[in-house]
Amino acid sequence: MDRPPPSMADNILDRELSSPIATNQYQQQQQRQPRPEKDDTDFGNGRSATNEIPSRTGTVAASSPCQYEKRERVVITKNVIVIGLAFMIHFTAFHGTSNLQSSVNSDKALGTTTLAVIYGSLILSNIFLPMSVIRWFGVKLTMALSFFAYMPYIAAQFYPRFVTLIPAGLMVGFGGGPLWCAKCTYLSTVAEALTYVSGHKSQKDDNTVKFFGLFFIFYQMAQVWGNLISSSVLSLGGPAGENTTSANDTSHLVGELCGAKFCPSIKAEVNPNLTPPEPSKIQLLNSIFLACMVGAVLLIIFGVDSLKRYGAKKGESGGKDASGWKLLLSTLNMLKKRRLLLMLPITMFIGLEEAFLAVDFTKSFVACGWGISNIGFAMICFGVANAIAAGFAGGIAEKFGRINLAILCAFLNLSLFGYMYFYEAKQGDYMKYCAFAAIWGICDGVWLVVINAFYGILFPKDLIAGYSNFRLWESTGSVIGYIISSQFCTSLKLIILICVLLIGCTGYGICEYRVSKKYKQLDVVISENI
Repeated sequence: MDRPPPSMADNILDRELSSPIATNQYQQQQQRQPRPEKDDTDFGNGRSATNEIPSRTGTVAASSPCQYEKRERVVITKNVIVIGLAFMIHFTAFHGTSNLQSSVNSDKALGTTTLAVIYGSLILSNIFLPMSVIRWFGVKLTMALSFFAYMPYIAAQFYPRFVTLIPAGLMVGFGGGPLWCAKCTYLSTVAEALTYVSGHKSQKDDNTVKFFGLFFIFYQMAQVWGNLISSSVLSLGGPAGENTTSANDTSHLVGELCGAKFCPSIKAEVNPNLTPPEPSKIQLLNSIFLACMVGAVLLIIFGVDSLKRYGAKKGESGGKDASGWKLLLSTLNMLKKRRLLLMLPITMFIGLEEAFLAVDFTKSFVACGWGISNIGFAMICFGVANAIAAGFAGGIAEKFGRINLAILCAFLNLSLFGYMYFYEAKQGDYMKYCAFAAIWGICDGVWLVVINAFYGILFPKDLIAGYSNFRLWESTGSVIGYIISSQFCTSLKLIILICVLLIGCTGYGICEYRVSKKYKQLDVVISENI
């Protein structure tokens, strides 16, 4: 039977038949044995995986592959957990600070402008920096150094001005590109390593989804701890602005001005719920968050193994050695691929909805209707639900399929947006505000796990370039969200979210359908090669 024309099936097959991990792990066996004419476990380089498996201290006999697999599974899982913990501690500080920007630094839209600068610079960072930085420092050290780039943003909160926050925001953006690409590359690489150690190639996609799910359990818990810390600190001595207006007057104002009816022109003079906290509380909060970031750096440096353990050298994990300009060309070339074009709307939606949550939901619903000091309590509900959804998303996707999970998530997301559009805000209606945040957290957790893992499946030979594209277009969506935040009322922004989600789900569904067809071709090709 003739081989099908070059397609994704060929790319996946080539990836499996020429893995650098397989090459590194079995090169000793090649030197000891003559090349077999044909072997079911041959990786395409004449290396047999049937007799000895190298380890850090030598080789493991074929009689104990299960013992080796269990040991490596523990080590790999430990590394994923430590990375997740480091990101959780680091983004406890970042998310806890960012969620307050639209309310605390609302003068002249300083907070939202800074967030727009962060994600705008993140776009450039994703294009020019990941390849070069990872090549220079390796995946592990790139994560540690990128954490450092976030620290000036927290330090600038002690003196929040355009002259301090804008440069600090630029540093966050420039550090974010290498950080997220390094994290995604690490998780995808160890998922593939575990696949080859266990010998079950069909589980590669499942391992990728599971590791991303495990990571996002910890990552999304950052919302819980960050907001718990912020709300606890800001609530000391009572919320700002209380007792300045009677309860009846405030309730009347909330019904008329909050929720989907909220517009950027509404100030604290009109609604006392929007009165900023005392400066001393902000400084205490910033000190705690700065200490968290220092701890995250130390955790990465001393708790995570290098990818050299699996044969990956600096700059060789999941992508070719390339400069920022070459990555830019790779990004533009990827735009010629249908599967990337189909993924752009859903990718931009993730950034758009995250921007709406951080800026518009926290101010239009929670701060306006409940008070700034209570933003953290509502976002804790988001974080808990987000972590639970991320943890179960991998297993649910494995059992029921990614598409079925995505359909359920899209339906829940659309229902939430529709209800929020028609909801009439009420003073202190914390049950509704927390419920909105929790349902949002479920949807966001599922989208992050499914779409992140799907990018690794779509672009197995160009992981860094693929994840750079993900962060590029997600950041583009976030920048758009932050820009329109100070321009439009909340009702219009909810309509925009609904439209982008519908378009994104359509493109994602078409892409999944095409991938399933390619995998059927792959099964045929592999069966012929055995």
